[in-house]
Amino acid sequence: NPAEKKGYSGVAVYARKKPVSVNTKLGIKRFDKEGRFLELKYPSFTLLNFYLPHGGRQKENLNYKLEVYREVLKRVEKLKNKNAILIGDFNIAHNEVDLARPRQNRNNIMFTPEERKQIDLLLQLGFIDSFRHFNNEPGYYTWWPYAFNARERNLGWRIDYGFVSKAISKTLRKANIYSDIFCSDHCPIGLNLG
Repeated sequence: NPAEKKGYSGVAVYARKKPVSVNTKLGIKRFDKEGRFLELKYPSFTLLNFYLPHGGRQKENLNYKLEVYREVLKRVEKLKNKNAILIGDFNIAHNEVDLARPRQNRNNIMFTPEERKQIDLLLQLGFIDSFRHFNNEPGYYTWWPYAFNARERNLGWRIDYGFVSKAISKTLRKANIYSDIFCSDHCPIGLNLG
């Protein structure tokens, strides 16, 4: 799902089997133009792929991010009792264990109380953070700023997630962060279900 603005954003899913249906619209015009959402329905599960907004440094951008999260939560609430997988860049470090320097970033975008509450609400719907289901240790991150040799020093943030609904969680076998793969300022994550 490419953005209208070339090279700006977008999400993709590579799958062996063709989905029954594909939806690229969340229902927020600006968000939908940025190509940040894919919903793929298969006979036995639904996959939602996100690239949620960063939030920027200005208050109106944080408000936009929170508006998007409200729509996301409405959408996923309809899936809470079904086999659903949510994956992508959520642009929020949920807990202190999810970033290298929580005290210094307490009021910074991606770690504000308002943003962290969005992940709380997602978990309250019954979705499970697949990585934390297996590993509660600090030091596992999915994004590192390009500045200050952050990646080499592991001064990162875990902002990319795979959430699964309770209904499909019994099939969750493994969740990984592939921090040894260098393809951008993010690294890939993976879920094994079966």
